Amino acid sequence: MQEVIIATLVVGVIGLLIGVALVAVSKKFAVETDERVGLVRESLPGNNCGACGYAGCDAVAAAIVEGRAPVNACPVCNAEAVKKIGDIMGVQAEAAERKVAYVHCAGTCDKTSVRCNYVGIHDCRAAVLSGISVWECDYGCLGFGSCVEACKFGALRVENGVAIVDESKCAGCGKCAKACPKGLIELVPADKKIAVRCASRDRGPAVKKACTAGCLGCGVCAKQCEHEAITVDGNLAHIDYTKCVGCGKCAEKCPAKIIEMF
Repeated sequence: MQEVIIATLVVGVIGLLIGVALVAVSKKFAVETDERVGLVRESLPGNNCGACGYAGCDAVAAAIVEGRAPVNACPVCNAEAVKKIGDIMGVQAEAAERKVAYVHCAGTCDKTSVRCNYVGIHDCRAAVLSGISVWECDYGCLGFGSCVEACKFGALRVENGVAIVDESKCAGCGKCAKACPKGLIELVPADKKIAVRCASRDRGPAVKKACTAGCLGCGVCAKQCEHEAITVDGNLAHIDYTKCVGCGKCAEKCPAKIIEMF
């Protein structure tokens, strides 16, 4: 019986000493954290989409508090959330310009035709790696939905062979743009409401042969724009959103009707 008591006391003393040692070590090597990090983190949407350029919401919250990132670093945050973060940091802040994803392709199944019967994995990246051109247009949307899978907000769907963006759900994170192997998806200013729905760089006759909804590179849009916001480069019209006022004159005069007001 005495041996049991002694053994119990020894184990208890050892446990106590270890506990004291752990407390001492934890205090000595403790890393002080700014409570604002947690407050900023709570104000972020929590999607961990990485659109801010950081690994996730925890990382960008720490960066904001440490001054390595601006208060409006998260492109998904609305004006209310940015203001809340600004109040936490003691600075005035405005939400960054809202952008939405736009798919530069109007080549639906009824406007272009299938070049070959693709039987591989139904993934856009896999199809591109195969080297096979599924549709007559080499530049168009493949319609397998890699962008849809990448979107955490349910803002994309594939309809009639082409990816479609639901602007009301789009957070402007840019994940879909990174997932598109054709580079067809671009983040455009939400307030401009205008874009060229084509990415083909072929000449007019080749475009007409491949798709009935392609840019002909005619330059009519550029001539109509009073603000010099449109240029034609590589047989394709491009909009400079820093100059565009969203008047829509280019869309009205486009003979191919591929400049869209949305």
